[in-house]
Amino acid sequence: MDKNAPLLAEELGWKTQYVDNVIRLLDEGNTVPFIARYRKELHGAMDDQLLRKLAQRLQYRRGLDKRRGEISNAVRDQGKLTPELAAALEQVGTLAELEDLYRPYRPKRRTRASEARERGLEPLAVRLLAQQDREGSLEALAERYVNREKGVATVPEALEGAADIVAELIADDAILRRRLRDLYRRRGVLVSRAAGEEDSVYRGYYDYREPVDRIPGHRVLALNRGEREKFLKVRAELDDALALREIRQRVVRPVSVSNRFVAQAAEEAWKRLIQPSLEREVRGELTQQAAEQAIRTFGDNLRPLLMQPPVRGKVTLGFDPAYRTGCKLAVVDPTGRVLETGVIYPTPPHNKTREARQVLADMIRRHGVQVIAIGNGTASRESERFVSELLEEAPETAYTMVSEAGASVYSASPLGAEEFPDYDVSLRSAVSIARRLQDPLAELVKIDPRSIGVGQYQHDMPSARLDEVLSGVVEDCVNRVGADLNTASASLLEHVAGLTGVSARNIVAYREEHGPYTGREELRKVPRIGPRTFQQCAGFLRVPGGANILDNTGVHPESYPAAEKLLTLCGYTLEDVAHGGLEGLKDRLEAIGVPQAAQACGTGEPTLRDIADELARPGRDPRDQLPPPVLRRDVLDIRDLRPGMALRGTVRNVVDFGAFVDLGLHQDGLIHISQMSSRFIRHPSQVVQVGDVVEVTVLEADPVRGRISLRMKQAEEKD
Repeated sequence: MDKNAPLLAEELGWKTQYVDNVIRLLDEGNTVPFIARYRKELHGAMDDQLLRKLAQRLQYRRGLDKRRGEISNAVRDQGKLTPELAAALEQVGTLAELEDLYRPYRPKRRTRASEARERGLEPLAVRLLAQQDREGSLEALAERYVNREKGVATVPEALEGAADIVAELIADDAILRRRLRDLYRRRGVLVSRAAGEEDSVYRGYYDYREPVDRIPGHRVLALNRGEREKFLKVRAELDDALALREIRQRVVRPVSVSNRFVAQAAEEAWKRLIQPSLEREVRGELTQQAAEQAIRTFGDNLRPLLMQPPVRGKVTLGFDPAYRTGCKLAVVDPTGRVLETGVIYPTPPHNKTREARQVLADMIRRHGVQVIAIGNGTASRESERFVSELLEEAPETAYTMVSEAGASVYSASPLGAEEFPDYDVSLRSAVSIARRLQDPLAELVKIDPRSIGVGQYQHDMPSARLDEVLSGVVEDCVNRVGADLNTASASLLEHVAGLTGVSARNIVAYREEHGPYTGREELRKVPRIGPRTFQQCAGFLRVPGGANILDNTGVHPESYPAAEKLLTLCGYTLEDVAHGGLEGLKDRLEAIGVPQAAQACGTGEPTLRDIADELARPGRDPRDQLPPPVLRRDVLDIRDLRPGMALRGTVRNVVDFGAFVDLGLHQDGLIHISQMSSRFIRHPSQVVQVGDVVEVTVLEADPVRGRISLRMKQAEEKD
């Protein structure tokens, strides 16, 4: 058993054996989606998010163990590794505590204390710190250390050097540092003041205080940014009296000739050595916690955005609004193939409304456009009004606003140029807008998640950690939905478990050379798809219309024999599955008994239940269970809104203080966290997520500032 398994099991609240199994599976090179979906018997049905957390914590624990070994070796090389220190090193559970123990032994740059040691004053400092002398005087104790050859000319110089050593010894006390760090966390205050007289968006923080243990992450990040932009001066402060009381309790002894001396050295240690160090640590912790919360929120927002239900089977027109350069149009068929592109100029400064109206109406009529996807960027308000007026003459067509965040990034990328070499950047953007309505997941995976616009302070986040979390979310979403081997792009395939950019491109190249795949087994002929890669990816790839209906399900090829045995046991055949699924299969399975059926089929119970789910509805898409996008035919203006007005909208972004809702206007409305529920909630994600269709009422609409305040309907009903 891995030595970290018991600790991680306790931390995650999971069985030790399951955690150990996951560690082994990860060490063998299995991907998280594969483990989550096809090894449930070994981990007790952990979901992908818990598995990723386990992997992250395992990495931390192993990094801690590695650092523990480095420190032990370094102290041993100094000849100072005592049994007590070795035991203490083994017991600590955080890097900060580990570094505290190593602090007295870490090679230091030249300090006042090190200079005093070179002058032979360390024995004096140790004796004074011990505070065992009850008679005599400090001067008498220090007199013997006066040595002009070593640079100690007088008794005061000897005491001054000894005080520097004592201060450093106090500052290096691991137990004291832990206590003071905890005190800082509990009683510290984050304070910000204006760095100058210039006005800025940070004016609300020009004289601001908030306890360290209560300040929310988004305010920490705002203060950090204000400080970085030189509008703020930020400090993490702790009352000196509290800290000094804690230090004196630890190091000052009663009834000694040196206790006053030690108390003064302790004050010096706090102000010069400990406080600046702990302030950096506390601010670092706050930033790290805030960043982790922001990254988690980003991931939580990205997941439902990627999992938005596709608008299938509709001819779609992508409408990329603009002013001077005109609005770009792209009509795509239900498969995403581009049928026609164009540019119209209905917005200022051109205002060629009549001509634009004719061009757009002809496009709609010529291709049978059923839905128009309008990008929500520059000139979207004017474009939406223009489209809504046109649709009075096209009763079969509706429109919806689509977030165009990242569309320009894709358009200017090498991938965009590769897909549409004959189109300019702006027309590629219109195509992307249309396609992201038809299949959000397939289109959005082409864009760096940081450019999608559903996070907060994402450009201030640790890049590696943000990439790790967001790529994990994309991977989980792609593998949950699955990918069609015969239509999926290389951009989508590279997020399938086990595949890389090279193997994904090889899959597409093989398809283009040999024609459509007839089954999953054909994957084995693709270069760079070896047995391990095939095992990891095969279950997430679909072949609709293939020779074997199981190839269009989430049943892994390794479980095909079990699936066929289950069908026989329940009185069905593969032909029955091919004719639309087996809704009665689960009932027959329950009648037989899942444990008995699992034993007969040679598989575990969780896997057998998953097989039954897939056979009941082959080729299903989990996104179809979610509410579709809101399609509109008319348009609102912020001036039309009145307090109390009931509206329906789509959640666009969730942040720490609330959620932004698309109401079909140019401006999104904000539901503040206080207006979301009648019960206390710690974060808006407890109530809503990106893509949710919500019922809201208007609290206030300010046309001048372009702000709309909303209240969740459920909050109003529960009051």
